[in-house]
Amino acid sequence: MSESGNSVSKQTLFISIGVSLLVGFLSGVIYSDRSPDPGGQLVQQQGQQPAPQQSQFAQAIASLQLAVQQNPNNAETWAQLGHAYFDTNQPAKAIEAYIKSLAIIPSNPSVLTDLGVMYRRNGQPDKAIESFDKALVIQPGFEQALFNKGVVFVNDLGDRNAAVQAWRELLIVNPGATGPNGIPVAQMIEDISK
Repeated sequence: MSESGNSVSKQTLFISIGVSLLVGFLSGVIYSDRSPDPGGQLVQQQGQQPAPQQSQFAQAIASLQLAVQQNPNNAETWAQLGHAYFDTNQPAKAIEAYIKSLAIIPSNPSVLTDLGVMYRRNGQPDKAIESFDKALVIQPGFEQALFNKGVVFVNDLGDRNAAVQAWRELLIVNPGATGPNGIPVAQMIEDISK
């Protein structure tokens, strides 16, 4: 086997290890860290991950960091590293990883949406809206971008009308859309319109 064949195999191994660790662990965690507060805002629970979870995330992040060092032109690996930082509440690092992914493949609406969420967590709601809008130019009606755009408008920018507009666009695409907390988007519109 040639030398380049070995490096591709190592890269694939590192990516597989990192992705396997993340997928196996995150499958039960992704939605469990979000809950509505009594005022109806969507918030993320802030708290330390248990030690075994921290260790798994640290291992996954280390594997993904090594993989992007070995192949810095792999947009998917940069996105996976961004997701790992996203899930460990490291928005500045997630933003950096997502930007590197988008520099390679700029037309990924999912990565643009995740970037927007990280901008929000980093206290940059205007950049979050800009990122969601870019995702919507690439894929009009992209549900996650429309939902998150409404969240940022209502919770961070205090613009209920813009939130209602984003969520109405979402209901055109998916009339049964719900938030991560299971509340129908139609109910959320009704609640903030009062």
